[in-house]
Amino acid sequence: MGIVENKEVNAALAETIKPELLPTKERIMDRISYTAAFLGGCVSVGTFSMGASLIGVLNMTQAIVAMIIGCLVIAVALVLIGNCGHKYGIPYTIQLRSSFGVSGVKIPGMLRAIPAIVWFGFQSWVGAGAINSCMTTLFGFDNLPVVFALFTILQVALSIKGFHGIKWLENISCIFILATLAYMFYVVKTKYGTEISETISGIEGTWGMPFWAGTTAFLGIYSTMIINGSDYAREVKHDIGPFQTGTIYAIAILPATLFMGLIGLMVSGATGNSDPVVVFSTTLDNKFLTIVTLLFIAFAQVTTNVLNNIVPPVYVLMDTFKITYKKAAILVGVLSVCTCPWVLVTEDSAAGLALFTQIYSAFLGPIFAVMATDYYILRRRKLDLNVLYNTQGCFKGVNLAAVIAILIGAVVSLFFVTISWYVSLIPTALSYYLLMKYMKVAEPFRTGTIFE
Repeated sequence: MGIVENKEVNAALAETIKPELLPTKERIMDRISYTAAFLGGCVSVGTFSMGASLIGVLNMTQAIVAMIIGCLVIAVALVLIGNCGHKYGIPYTIQLRSSFGVSGVKIPGMLRAIPAIVWFGFQSWVGAGAINSCMTTLFGFDNLPVVFALFTILQVALSIKGFHGIKWLENISCIFILATLAYMFYVVKTKYGTEISETISGIEGTWGMPFWAGTTAFLGIYSTMIINGSDYAREVKHDIGPFQTGTIYAIAILPATLFMGLIGLMVSGATGNSDPVVVFSTTLDNKFLTIVTLLFIAFAQVTTNVLNNIVPPVYVLMDTFKITYKKAAILVGVLSVCTCPWVLVTEDSAAGLALFTQIYSAFLGPIFAVMATDYYILRRRKLDLNVLYNTQGCFKGVNLAAVIAILIGAVVSLFFVTISWYVSLIPTALSYYLLMKYMKVAEPFRTGTIFE
C-alpha cells in the first residue's frame, strides 16, 4: 500500500492557491463558539416549510421522531465528512480532488452550490419580508423589493469577513434565537390550541414510507451542509475530537429543527398558511412582541445564510472560476436574486420545496457516499496535501469512477425519491469501490489508496 500522510503544502504550490483555500493555520472555533455557530446556522425558515409539508401525513409524535432521526443522521454524517477538514485543515473543494479530480470537482461543487444559492434567495426574501413588516408597522414604509436588495447586500458584506465574522455573529445570537423560538412555539400553541387539536391531533399517521420520507425532508435541508462539513470543521480547534464534535452538532441542530419544524406544522395546520411572517405579523396582539418576533425571523436568516448558503458556494466559485473570495461572495448574492425567491415563497411552495430537497438529495447522497468511501476505505484517512494541491499531478482531470458512481446512485435513488438520500448510499459506495479497483482510466486516482 502506498498511503502517504503529509499535512504541509510546500511553498511553491502554496503561492499558486488562493489563501482561503489553503489548509487552515489558525483554528478559531472552540466548543461554545462552534455550538453557537451551528445553532444559529440551522434556524432555517425552510424548516417551517418542511414542517408544514407533514400536514395530513404524520401525527405529532411521528413528526417529532422523524425530525429527531433526521437530525441524528445529519450529526453523524457531518462528523464523517468533516473529519478530513478537521485533520488536514482543507476545504470541501480541495477534499474532493482525491475522489473527483481537479477538474471533476466542478460537478459535485455545483451540485452543492446551486441548492445553497436557491435557499439563500428564498431565506433572504422571507427575512426581508419580516423587516418590511416591521418598517410598515413602525414607520408606514412598505417597499419589499428595496428591503430585499439591501438585506441581500448586508448578508454578502457580513460573509466577506469569513469565519471570524461568523463566530462573532453566531455567538451573540445564540441565546436570543433559543428564547424567541420557545416564545413563538408558546404563542402558536396558546393562540391556535383548538385548531391544532382539530387538524393535527386526530391524524392517525404512519410509520411506513411516508414517515421515512419525512426524515428525508428534514435531512434534505442540511444535506448540502453535510458534504461540505470540512469547510466548518477546519476551523475547529485540534483538541475537539469526533465524539465531541458529533455531540455539538446534535445539541445545536436538534432544538432548532424541533422548534421550527413543529411551529411550521402547527401554524400551517391551524391557519392554512405556512409563511411565518404573515402569521406572526397579523395574529399577535402586542405590537412590541410582533416586532421582536419578526426581527428574529429576519435575524435568523442572516445567521443561516452566512454560514450555510454563502460561504460554501463561495469556495466552490473561487476554485471553479479562479476568482477572489470577495468577488465570489458578490456573485453568490447576484445569483440568489436570479432564483426569483418571490415565486418560491407563495402559499403553494411548501410541497414544492419538499420535492426540491428530495430531488437534490438524490445527488448529494451519492456525493457523500463517494467522499466517505474514498477517505475512509480507500485512503484510510491518510492524504498527501502536496498531491492534492498539485493541479498538474496525478489527480488532474476528471475521475470518471466517481462521476459514474454518483450517476448510478442518483438513478437508483430517483426511483425512491421520497427517501432518496438513504437509498443512494450503498449502490454509490459499492460502485465507486469496484470502479476504482477495476476501471483503467481511474488508475491515476489510485495513488495513495489500498489499490496502489
